[in-house]
Parts: sequence; C-alpha cells; structure tokens
Amino acid sequence: MSLNINHPAPLFESFNSEKQPFSLEQLKGKNVLLLFFPAAFTSTCTKELCSVRDNLSYYNNLNCTVIGISTDTIYSLAKYKEEQKLNFQLVSDFNKEIGKIYHAQYELFGLGMKGITKRAAFLIDKNGILRYIEVLENAGEIPDFNKIKSVLDNLS
Repeated sequence: MSLNINHPAPLFESFNSEKQPFSLEQLKGKNVLLLFFPAAFTSTCTKELCSVRDNLSYYNNLNCTVIGISTDTIYSLAKYKEEQKLNFQLVSDFNKEIGKIYHAQYELFGLGMKGITKRAAFLIDKNGILRYIEVLENAGEIPDFNKIKSVLDNLS
C-alpha cells in the first residue's frame, strides 16, 4: 500500500540514540518532520542534518519536532549525534521496519547492502496526517526544504 498526502501516517516504535523507546504516537499534537537518511558519518547526510540543526529554531517555532531515522545502530547514531552536535532525536531503524512501512528503503544499496533507508522527508501534521512526502532515489540529493517549510508554514 502506498502512502498518500492527506492520509494517516503509519505509526511505528523503535529506540533513539539515547537508548530510549520512541513511538511516533507520542508526538500526536505536534507537527513532525521525519527525515530518513542512508548512513551516519557520510557527507550528504551530514550536510543535510547539520543544515536542519542550524535551523532547528524555525521548526520549533512552528511546533514541529524533527526526527532523523536511519538503519544505523543506536550506538552509531549516538556518536554521530555527539560529533555533529545534532539537537534533535535520531531513531534507529536497525531492524529495517520503519523504512519498509514508509516505502523509503533501498532493496539494494551500494556495496551490496540491503534494506538501507533512502533519503526521504515526511511532514506529518498534529493530527497524524501526512502533509508532505518526498522519497529520493538518489542518495546524493537532499529533500526540498523550501517546499517542506512552505507546507509547514501553511499548517500553522
């Protein structure tokens, strides 16, 4: 089943880089920006997430919680978050379940890796409804943050 704008966002549970349980449902009542990224410590992922880090006040001011998701372990994500001084949660999809339900997963990535998350952005409103979907096939591209911000501005 494909995901569509104006439909409910699939719920999921996992753990964040602080080893704490995380569920999308716990953020109901807030806008949420899910940013799937292929791998911590890579150049494009670092560029994307550091850009969000540097503009986090914009999202916070619009009652939007940013969550980064990758198939990295919680330990790798914790080190990455520390080194890059990321100021938002990173959630592990190590079991490759979240990317699958969001259709943001490569069947085969470089060097024969399977199930790595694609670079993708999903904006979910405070009622749990998908308002923006962008799944990129090319891991070297970054989501269109101007479009994301435009949609987010209209939610406020």
